[in-house]
Amino acid sequence: MKRVIVDYQKLNEDILDLLVEKFPDGYDDTDIISFRNAKNEIVEAVEVRTEDTIYLVKVGVRLAQAMENYIEDDDDMSPDDDSSVDFDEVKAEDEDDDNE
Repeated sequence: MKRVIVDYQKLNEDILDLLVEKFPDGYDDTDIISFRNAKNEIVEAVEVRTEDTIYLVKVGVRLAQAMENYIEDDDDMSPDDDSSVDFDEVKAEDEDDDNE
């Protein structure tokens, strides 16, 4: 089984779907996995799985906000709505937050 570490900024819609499905009310401390990366830095992540891949998604305030925004955007869409979440827009909002 393939293992992939995913940073918040590189989330795609499929991984966000998995996260929201597994953690509909958000994640808590018991869901977080801590490990050391190749640079010997401590990384905290939550795990979601597909049939062939385990994704470790790095956690933080931005991930929680992205999940919340994704849920809200999904709730606002009608069944006939072809629009989708604009991940570039979410990323741009984060970059604005980083510059403050």
